[in-house]
Amino acid sequence: MLDRLVGCTKWCRDLCPGIPEGCGIVADSWSSTAAEIQALKPDLVLASVPYREESLAEILKAGVPVLALAPKSLADIYKDIALIAAVAGVADRAGPVIENMRQEIECVRALARELPRPRVFCEEWGRPIIRSQPWVKEMVQAAGGEFLGAPGTMVEAQNIIEEQPDVLIAAWCGAGNRVPLQKMIHQRNWHELPAARLRRVYCIRDEFLNTPAPTLVHGLKALAAAIHPEAFPAAAGLRKMGH
Repeated sequence: MLDRLVGCTKWCRDLCPGIPEGCGIVADSWSSTAAEIQALKPDLVLASVPYREESLAEILKAGVPVLALAPKSLADIYKDIALIAAVAGVADRAGPVIENMRQEIECVRALARELPRPRVFCEEWGRPIIRSQPWVKEMVQAAGGEFLGAPGTMVEAQNIIEEQPDVLIAAWCGAGNRVPLQKMIHQRNWHELPAARLRRVYCIRDEFLNTPAPTLVHGLKALAAAIHPEAFPAAAGLRKMGH
């Protein structure tokens, strides 16, 4: 399948090292232009959230079919994987991918079922503060935590002080693993949060939580290691404040 890819974003390349070297690098569905897409002569454009109206309009101007995805739940992501495989003419490949994701999630859920459930605040953006998406809530719950607040909503720093999370996780879109955790705690006056006092403040690599793809399994393992380090091993893509 990768040999049929003519263009992708730099985030896609970072997440999927198997992408051929000759594949063109384009902007994402937040900032792409019709010209750069047309230059690649694609037969199909795949786009995913977050969208910016002007950029989506630019993609449509490119004059090629567009499959625009906007999943909210894990179930939506499974359906999108099946849809992409069907459109690409390899429908039979979707089943094993989806089943592997389900098995990985259920394995973590089973291990965490009898563990205490710490209160977890998880954010996907810092300015303004935005809580992580619904599928992240599902993974936090599978990893043995209680997800605080309504997924995908904006929130004030004071609201988080009132919620008193035991674990704090930042996975800012486009930031990779570079969220400045100590600076974030200082600027928001979060020093007295249980999560800060116990030094249970973490960054999880953006692509592992915010990309609706099979790589969410890596995000799940990072969440489990952050929420229950006594029961789950250290995981790739997880960084603790002070490290």
